[in-house]
Amino acid sequence: MTAELVRGQNHPLPQTRLEIRVSAGQPVVAGATLSDERGKVRGVEWVAHPGSPQLPGLEVSRQAAADHRLAVDLGALPESVHRVNVLLALPVGVGGPVRFGAVAAPFVAVTGLDGTEVASYTITDLDAESAVVALELYLRQGAWKVRAVGQGYAGGLAEMLGDQGLPQARELATAIQEAVASGLARSVSAPPPRTPDGDRARHTAAHPAPGQTGGALPEADQPPAATPSHGPHGTPSHGPHTHGTPAHGATAHGPGAHTPNAHGAAPQVGGPGGPLGPGTGGGPVNYAHPGRQAAAPPPPPPAAPQVRPGQPPTPVAGDATGWSMEERLYNQVWGMFEDLARATAAYRSAVDFAESRMEQELDRVLSDPRSRIGTTGDTARAAARAKHDQLVDQARESLDRDLAQLAAESGVVEPALPPAFARWDNPVWHGYRVPMEVPMALRVGDLHLPERTDLRIPMLVRLPLERGLWIDSGRSGSDAALMTDSSQLRRLAMDTAVATAARLLAVYPAGDFSVHVIDPAGSGAAALAPLVQSGVLDEPPAAGAGGVAAVLAKLTQRVDLVQMAIRGGAPDSLPPDLDTAEQLLIVNDFPHGFDDRAVTQLRYLADEGPAVGVHLVMVADREDASAYGPVLDPLWRSLLRITPVPDDHLADPWVGHAWTFEPLLAPPGSQVLRQVLGQAAEARRTWRP
Repeated sequence: MTAELVRGQNHPLPQTRLEIRVSAGQPVVAGATLSDERGKVRGVEWVAHPGSPQLPGLEVSRQAAADHRLAVDLGALPESVHRVNVLLALPVGVGGPVRFGAVAAPFVAVTGLDGTEVASYTITDLDAESAVVALELYLRQGAWKVRAVGQGYAGGLAEMLGDQGLPQARELATAIQEAVASGLARSVSAPPPRTPDGDRARHTAAHPAPGQTGGALPEADQPPAATPSHGPHGTPSHGPHTHGTPAHGATAHGPGAHTPNAHGAAPQVGGPGGPLGPGTGGGPVNYAHPGRQAAAPPPPPPAAPQVRPGQPPTPVAGDATGWSMEERLYNQVWGMFEDLARATAAYRSAVDFAESRMEQELDRVLSDPRSRIGTTGDTARAAARAKHDQLVDQARESLDRDLAQLAAESGVVEPALPPAFARWDNPVWHGYRVPMEVPMALRVGDLHLPERTDLRIPMLVRLPLERGLWIDSGRSGSDAALMTDSSQLRRLAMDTAVATAARLLAVYPAGDFSVHVIDPAGSGAAALAPLVQSGVLDEPPAAGAGGVAAVLAKLTQRVDLVQMAIRGGAPDSLPPDLDTAEQLLIVNDFPHGFDDRAVTQLRYLADEGPAVGVHLVMVADREDASAYGPVLDPLWRSLLRITPVPDDHLADPWVGHAWTFEPLLAPPGSQVLRQVLGQAAEARRTWRP
């Protein structure tokens, strides 16, 4: 049964030898990029386009055309490839439309070797975009899936390729358009006609035939999902990463060199070599790999999970890619974040569509005066409401299935996390030992969405820290903040700062991390007790205006000296008594005790410090800090704001979600924080000469 996808929705692929068919009603350029586990295109040799149509496991059309057939053999892709993005672009300089909003909505379908459609997607809601990522084939838990993306780019091919991390994006985009415009790309045969028994005839502007179901909704009721917004860095977010972000793991080598087919043969899959079959348009494409036998492909290796079509794979901790278990778990966590974001976006889009459809049907019925006589209007309203409920129930069923799979995965991943990624209540802390190496990331909190609040995704930030933290001790407007007393909020904010500092001290090797505290009025003494009593602080918290000035002057001088040494190419010239460890400054009760000079130094540390190992954690109410006016706005924007109580302030620019952040605090009555700090302090004393 064909799955009619909406934007953000995914579907399992039952086989690895596939064909992707494109129908646009207008000549378009079709291509594909290969990405590693980080979602990055490593070079031009990872891009298949009309001027260079062949890569191992992939071949695309050689010219701009209204219909395309792209051949994909996922089993023949290099091991380092974890994503295949199918790209569409309007040709430039040939007199045609320059934006997708002026043409019929493109239709793409993933089919098997026999032409049976596995999944299809009509790309709606495009306007000024001239290039679009139509589909993404991606590897998840050892199984391949297809996801409807529909991410458009008004900047065309150059912006789209740059968004995928290709350094030579603009040059390659120019070369592709020049090849298309000059006719250098070879012609391919037209695809065979679609048969009634196989893939049915379709026009890009027409709606699917009613009565056929697939995905979460019947074909006739597929919602045109809202176009997701674009992240500030131009990349669809995988985390607040951006999340970041979301980002996947290890580096990998790209595919080897490829040889363009100069004879216009039918699409072939595999590495360099001669044509694999005749270029006729009336029969199926020969997908045989030139280096393999013609017999059926061998079964997957025993280590790969066996997944039956339609059945979710059994979750396994660390089944993502990476060079180490830590890296695999890191990649798996961000994969879970991405799956939760997209599954929820698809559900919300389906609900919005059901609401809009019901309103349109009611308006149409009520606009007819005849419907106001008798029970006609009541019957129409009941029918519209029933259809709405049916669509929402189907969408919720699909969402619940995805959430259940993610919850099962979280259940096996959470206990397997290392200390840097684990909550304070994780048993891994009972066997804690001071590490010998710095981990790749640190967990600073949890994220969840209202569709299932008990499904928590760890919020990981890479180490060393690239930006500081602002722990907001004011009433942020969330329900939890409004129900908490102001003094209690300030105490919780300091507890969050101390817990964060303790995690950083715990995951760095002895002597590689130092913490300084500015507490001008001494209001944070109770929360700071674990740091002070354990002995991990080299100096007691600085108090008063004099203490503020002394600490800021010391850290500012350190930043200046390290910057001068690096810029001068003489790192050995640093003073022998300079502490070269990473430095963390916790500032409480800002702006109490700060004059204009101190504020300027604080901004300098926030801007220049992270690059040379000086990091800032501000514990403050922004309303209290507003006395300095707009001078502190750059400081506020440069820091990552987190809250001491649950708050839905973290925005995901890719799908538009507002993620609820929850801080990581030790369980009430637990001694884990003091025990970990005690071990870190003892290791520091042993390390020092």
